Amino acid sequence: MNLSSPLPLQATDAAPDWARVRVDFPLLMREVHGKPLVYFDNANTAQKPLPVIEATSAFYRRHNANVSRAVHALGTEATDAYEGARGKLARFLGVRADELVLCSGTTFAINLVAYSWALPRLKAGDVILVSRMEHHANIVPWQLVAQRTGATIRVAEIAPDGTLDLDALHAAMTPEVKLLAVAHVSNVLGTINPVREICREARRRGIVTVVDGSQAAPHLPLDVAAIGCDFYAVTGHKMCGPTGTGALWARREHLQAMPPFLGGGEMIKEVSFDGTVFNDPPHKFEAGTPNIAGFVGLGVAVDYLDALGREHIAAREQELLAHFTEELRRVDGVRIFGTAAHKAAVVSFQVEGAHSHDMATLLDLQGVAVRSGQHCAHPLLQYFGVAATCRASLAFYNTHEEIEAFMAALKKVRALLG
Repeated sequence: MNLSSPLPLQATDAAPDWARVRVDFPLLMREVHGKPLVYFDNANTAQKPLPVIEATSAFYRRHNANVSRAVHALGTEATDAYEGARGKLARFLGVRADELVLCSGTTFAINLVAYSWALPRLKAGDVILVSRMEHHANIVPWQLVAQRTGATIRVAEIAPDGTLDLDALHAAMTPEVKLLAVAHVSNVLGTINPVREICREARRRGIVTVVDGSQAAPHLPLDVAAIGCDFYAVTGHKMCGPTGTGALWARREHLQAMPPFLGGGEMIKEVSFDGTVFNDPPHKFEAGTPNIAGFVGLGVAVDYLDALGREHIAAREQELLAHFTEELRRVDGVRIFGTAAHKAAVVSFQVEGAHSHDMATLLDLQGVAVRSGQHCAHPLLQYFGVAATCRASLAFYNTHEEIEAFMAALKKVRALLG
């Protein structure tokens, strides 16, 4: 049984033909407002290659059944495909499959840690340390836990270039800090944090670490086990997979000690009115029917990224980032937020005299898709003293020609805004 379509690529030491790769993404071929689409909103969600689309469709057309609940052929096929996707994702991240909880994405994963690990353990006087650059999904769950336990939130600040102040971060790791939550890559600044060093320092102090890998997993070679964190969360739809997919990796000892977050089917071994015996991790945390077709698609997505080669993906995106940044810096009145030496292909910017929402709306009329607003990172934008920015985020399937088209559109929009 094969639930995936044959990959159009084979892993190789040579860089892929990026023009050929682009053809695999049908949405990139469409027009918007009568103009060729320039999709620069990849930090929000990535587009899906044909093998992912076809694998998801094939599951519903030929194999649709629930997992772990039936002995008939379809049920076996669905379960094999679902668990096969877990194995693929585990290899992609460099972790054990039995330490990988499949869930709807990073937001769910972090909430799982908050309610199953932090809530039963934290108390008044304890501190949760978070960085200034965190996405709301790595802030709000900790605030909710702090409100219920009496713990407090401490903020690790950043430097003006958008890098973490590591000296200040290490100094903030005092004995009362029980948990540190940090992004691997900032969704606004693109800053790549030295999470291995950060987690090493935290571990020396007995601090549990939660790393938000949403923006790292699609773009960087990853070895989560080598990072040395306690928890690592990823989101599938940013990795060219379907929406509603993702995972939490956790050290085995944490998964065994944590109570379930949700109760229901699949997460149990035995139920009586006198009590319940829970399933072994990771299934203990996977109550209810999962997004089976979505995870089949995610398994194909990680195969696809591996076939491209993550080193090739990172190099391609750095090449595009350098071109985009060079061109944008030539435009008068543009302010770029986040100029770290090590950053992903994410560029947040403002244009003097133009509101970011107006800018994004007018760019859309030119066929260019960028995001505007606060990017689920209000505290970070407050640090920079701005209410909103535009954010252009590039992926390996983008092109240098699209960058030139973006710059032409930007000049037209500036002319319209006077």
